[in-house]
Amino acid sequence: MYKINFNCPIKIHFMGIGGISMSGLAEVLLERGFTVTGSDMKSSPITEKLEHHGARIVYGQKAENITDDMDLVVYTAAIHPDNPEFQAVLKKGIPHMDRAELLGQMMSNYHNSIAVSGTHGKTTTTSMLSLIMLAGECDPTISVGGILKDIDGNIRVGRSQNFITEACEYTNSFLKFNPRIELILNVDADHLDFFKDLNDIRHSFRCFAEKLDEKGVLIINGEIPNRTYFTENLPCKVITYGLDSSDTYTAKNITFDDHACGSYDLYANGEKLEHMTLSVTGMHNVSNSLAAIAAAMELNIPMEKIKLGLANFKGTDRRFEYKGIINGITVIDDYAHHPTEIEATLTAAKNYPHRKIWCVFQPHTYTRTKALLGDFAKALSHADHVVLADIYAARETDTLGVSSAQLADAIRGRGRDALYLPGFSEIESYVREHCQKGDLLITMGAGDVVKIGEELLKR
Repeated sequence: MYKINFNCPIKIHFMGIGGISMSGLAEVLLERGFTVTGSDMKSSPITEKLEHHGARIVYGQKAENITDDMDLVVYTAAIHPDNPEFQAVLKKGIPHMDRAELLGQMMSNYHNSIAVSGTHGKTTTTSMLSLIMLAGECDPTISVGGILKDIDGNIRVGRSQNFITEACEYTNSFLKFNPRIELILNVDADHLDFFKDLNDIRHSFRCFAEKLDEKGVLIINGEIPNRTYFTENLPCKVITYGLDSSDTYTAKNITFDDHACGSYDLYANGEKLEHMTLSVTGMHNVSNSLAAIAAAMELNIPMEKIKLGLANFKGTDRRFEYKGIINGITVIDDYAHHPTEIEATLTAAKNYPHRKIWCVFQPHTYTRTKALLGDFAKALSHADHVVLADIYAARETDTLGVSSAQLADAIRGRGRDALYLPGFSEIESYVREHCQKGDLLITMGAGDVVKIGEELLKR
């Protein structure tokens, strides 16, 4: 495997440079004096920002984009072996690695490298801890899988020994990382187009935990079923968080304000430390904040700075994001695309001002929808009315015989109102006609369902 000397900048080409993670890594390398080129299918605000920082980007992936002066080529999991650029890389014998390998090598250059893993909540928890570190003047380098307004993007390049990033389990990419501190937020069945089943996923997270040596720290949600499977016989320090009094960090006396934002008393090892107030909604964010606090305490960040960072965190794009009001109807957008995430979001919404909760949901991938159809129906039943769009295929081509119409049937079978409408324009017309003043309309999913709410607000 090619090893990068980060003290000797080289020329690196990124295939798919406009991706949220790839662009962040490219920006870090630009700041460190590397020559960066890249390709993507089309221009975007992300690629335009990189070009402003000095990257040379071409649009359309062709063999001639690969030149002999490239020292290294980095690619994403979305690049297929028959990609013309990838074929040219192989033909020319240019060293190459995937995004996860590059990120893993980068992490080795920081004393405090922090990897936030879990099936859900990675972006939010990474962002929470980022704001705590900024409040604590830790000058971190941040790579987050969403747009964080506080850093005006998805990347921040610091000058300290502190690096924080998300660690995704898909294709086992996080097993190429080299963190000193790991967070495991939850472990649920997901990405079943890659993993065989939940046990396969749990094994992957166990392997991730085993990457920590005796100087490492594992921060893990104490509510994960059979949590000791992940922690037994590890040489590292293990910290738990959750709602059980046996956890290292726990929250008690939890309350929610009129906009569903939580407050609670923070306890550590049974001792009350402080009263915490959040600016984001839901019980799931109480849990996420405990994970962020545990990591901040390991970094010796003062409690007043932890409180300030959490109070300043107003969320990231597409995480219960307020979009606006039209005809007295509040429009929220949320990235939730797994049953656990959906249930958390809709449960939080019940504490938000509303008459009725409408959820416009766009399922994400056929494999996930087919494998978890019953769980989706149960989670979506927390809404008063559900409108389903066509499944967003993402990387998949085989429908597996599953459809949004089947999901609508399953929700109705649970006694809830559900309707399948294939086109966004049809959905816009329907909710415009049926939503009433005081209703809460949530567009939900990892695809482009956000466009529905945005189009409604333009009218």
